[in-house]
Amino acid sequence: MTWHAPTADAPLDAVVVVPGSKSLTNRYLVLAALAAGPSMLRGALASRDTELMAAGLTALGAQEMTWTPQGLRAGPLLAADGEARVDCGLAGTVMRFLPPVAALTGRTTHFDGDPEARVRPMGPVLAALRTLGARVDDGGRAALPFTVRGPLHGGAVDVDASTSSQFVSGLLLSAAALPDGLTVRHTGTTLPSLPHIAMTVEVLHEAGVRVDDSRPDIWQVHPGPVAGRDLRVEPDLSNAAPFLAAALVAGGTVRVSGWPGRTTQPGAMLPELLEAMGGRAERVGDALAVTGTGQVHGVDVDLRTASELAPTVAALAALADSPTRLRGIGHIRGHETDRLTALATELTRVGAQVEQTSDGLVVTPRTLHGAVWETYRDHRMATAGALVGLRVPGVEVVDVTTTRKTLPGFVDLWTRMLGLEA
Repeated sequence: MTWHAPTADAPLDAVVVVPGSKSLTNRYLVLAALAAGPSMLRGALASRDTELMAAGLTALGAQEMTWTPQGLRAGPLLAADGEARVDCGLAGTVMRFLPPVAALTGRTTHFDGDPEARVRPMGPVLAALRTLGARVDDGGRAALPFTVRGPLHGGAVDVDASTSSQFVSGLLLSAAALPDGLTVRHTGTTLPSLPHIAMTVEVLHEAGVRVDDSRPDIWQVHPGPVAGRDLRVEPDLSNAAPFLAAALVAGGTVRVSGWPGRTTQPGAMLPELLEAMGGRAERVGDALAVTGTGQVHGVDVDLRTASELAPTVAALAALADSPTRLRGIGHIRGHETDRLTALATELTRVGAQVEQTSDGLVVTPRTLHGAVWETYRDHRMATAGALVGLRVPGVEVVDVTTTRKTLPGFVDLWTRMLGLEA
């Protein structure tokens, strides 16, 4: 089934309330399971990825993973017998954060996920678990499906996180539960998405865990208790990206409420980025307001620290008045799909000229036309298609419900932003 992406017939004037951050929600959930007492996550995101994380932790023995009107009530792991099974879906955080937790339980845990998840790289974290004493059976695939069994020892481990910062974050999140703590050393030549590692370090600090990140590419987590907490989850700034970018395409103003004054989310780059592409961004109360004229400028930008913004920026680039070069994002070939190839294919399908480089894309605007926009079960491909459709009539987005991965109700939010009925 396809969704007819609506065009914008007038400048926008909208307030959008974006649900909680997926990246923060899933980090908080892991720490809640390792905590000494219960936690309450107010404003937690309820989406496929976070539901898979909660279900995976429940399978490993976590108590009280309960959605309430106030938020998500999460309890700690309790000892459990027998084997466990974890469905990772297509969630990188689940497949990379939970194997260390599973090894801590000492149980045999079977991991699998969607067919598309079986090609996502897992080798570095599985190798690290073996180094730390766990038994891992992956049939030599370095990918799903695999089986993990503890015990897990502390100490030090080297990991090449060149393809995903999640390999580092997954190890750090469980490290305080190890008797000797853990020192993680990144050995690769590049490290993408550094803000996500900073996010992991910050949530550990907030939970009372001592982390030394003073040396480049080395993180030392000291052993100790993790505090259960009552906290509020920030809005997902990366999910806000297509809504704020819509102001540049259609003209007018879009405001995203609850924008944090300080954050480790990569989406913090949006105000500067959207201003470079022709918008004006300003804080208005607790909201970020972006105003555009309908004119979009091309940019040359390195997105290695915020690669999840690449689909939004690439869609804007196809509507710009000059070429755009996106750099530092070669690693997104290993995301929900090969995002570089997917973006190049779909933008070319609607008429843009796109070249793939070793670490990104060059997008040259051309006269665009409607077409079927494939999403490859990738939520950010769906929102990129919606953004192109604001100006280009006849864009038909395949399986727009894939946005449920991190943004349930996307279609309703999008159409209400445009003043339309869903």
